[in-house]
Amino acid sequence: MSFRLRVLVLVLFVAVAATAATAWLTLRQVTQQARESVAVGQQEVSRITEELRAYGLTHGTWDGVSGTVAELAGATGQRVRVVTVDEDVLLADSDALAGRTPRKAGTRPPVVVDPRPGLRLPAEAVGRRGAKHTVVALGTHRREAAYAACLTRAGAQVRVRTDELGVPRVTSPAGHGPAAAASCARPEWAGRAAQEDSAAVDRCGSGPRPWSRACLERVFQQRAARAAPPRLQVHIGALDETPAGLSAAPTVAVAVGVAAVVIAGALLLSRTVLRPVRALTGAARGLGEGDLERRVPVAGRDEIAVLGRAFNRMAGSLQAAEERQRRLVSDIAHELRTPLANLRGYLEALRDGVVEPDAELLDSLYEETMLQQRIIDDLQDLALAEAGALTYHRTDVDVRELLETCRTAHRPQAEAAGVALLVAAPEPASVRADPDRLRQAIGNLVSNALRATAAGGTVTLALVPHGELVIVQVRDTGTGIPAEDLPHLFDRFWRADAARGRATGGSGLGLSIARQIILDHRGTIDVESTVGAGTTFTIVLTAGGSG
Repeated sequence: MSFRLRVLVLVLFVAVAATAATAWLTLRQVTQQARESVAVGQQEVSRITEELRAYGLTHGTWDGVSGTVAELAGATGQRVRVVTVDEDVLLADSDALAGRTPRKAGTRPPVVVDPRPGLRLPAEAVGRRGAKHTVVALGTHRREAAYAACLTRAGAQVRVRTDELGVPRVTSPAGHGPAAAASCARPEWAGRAAQEDSAAVDRCGSGPRPWSRACLERVFQQRAARAAPPRLQVHIGALDETPAGLSAAPTVAVAVGVAAVVIAGALLLSRTVLRPVRALTGAARGLGEGDLERRVPVAGRDEIAVLGRAFNRMAGSLQAAEERQRRLVSDIAHELRTPLANLRGYLEALRDGVVEPDAELLDSLYEETMLQQRIIDDLQDLALAEAGALTYHRTDVDVRELLETCRTAHRPQAEAAGVALLVAAPEPASVRADPDRLRQAIGNLVSNALRATAAGGTVTLALVPHGELVIVQVRDTGTGIPAEDLPHLFDRFWRADAARGRATGGSGLGLSIARQIILDHRGTIDVESTVGAGTTFTIVLTAGGSG
């Protein structure tokens, strides 16, 4: 995985992890607190409605309910506003009781509180017996409710118990004096209300299911409403209440966790990056101090590994260049030492009168001087070619004619060596090139081929047109070149003759110059050789235009 991709994956991971953690935490907290809020709200609503209903059942009136409303508001922290359902009469508001301006009611729908008792008929109370129990329960409720309301208004503390029919009955009131007891007596159940109760219950005797429990309970609820306090509409909450905020602890914990992941990822990434960078820095420092053998360990396929391999290749190139430079100096010194020593020796002998100057000696000295000149010229050509400063005068060149010119120029050398120099060019071909430089490159190949071919052998200059390509081959039937020497064939001053004997001639620069000239013409040069069979140099140029 590339370094850029690893950084991208890490950043995406951190972003996704942080987003997911935040979303999960927020959803979890909101859900949990919403559930808790709903549960608490339901509990508070249940408590408020149950206590208000119990107050209505116990006292038979809503007089004095303000104290209960204030206690409920303080205990639950909710704003409680109580009004009657039918007449919409305000009975109590916790805001007003607390001495502040009443706020607008919240969006929560109001809750209805029904203070009527529920009728519980015994299992054996069926038929007319059930009707009788219902009438008795209605009379008892009317009497007890009126008695409890009177005691409440008199300031007495009312206590009730529920009888077997589900009707609250006032027990001995505690804390009220004779005046309250005298003024609040249980009224008798008689008169018109009793007759109306009986008539309403009797109507349950007709129909498909006479004296059914459902009908009796419905009649009880309808008639009990006349004696019970009116139903309440309870508004809980206010419009401007501030909702509970989210807990900070889980958020901080998740933030710390995400920060830890980011720090760990950054440390891992920095370690992954800085280790190879530190190795590259040390290797570069060593390379600058002259340690050309310094290399960096490389592993993986990311950009850092690519940089490491590039550094190693650069170091290898510098080391190879240094070795080539040293070898070049050594080769030049070797090439110039022998002819210069010969020249010095003969000149000293001539000066001392040891040797008499004659034509043969002067010719030998002249030959040595020309050899030095040729080496210097070759070095200059090679330096200019490698620097891209060698001048080319390009024109359309007839390659077949060029090969004939090369054969004519090297015929004396071939005849002296007893080697047949042939041209095989059945078809004409032309290229855009510098004819002199191209003839120089091919001439260097021919000179080497003639030196490598024994008497009776053959050197052939072949022209092979191939579509848009022009292929020139220099083939000989000489001794051939070993396979291990082929990679060094175009190196400067390299020769297969390790002894560098003068018999083989040449400076070791001809092939290097030939390769550079061909490369400058945007061509290629290759070599194939078999020991004992001969060598073939192949030049490939573009037909009609190489420059």
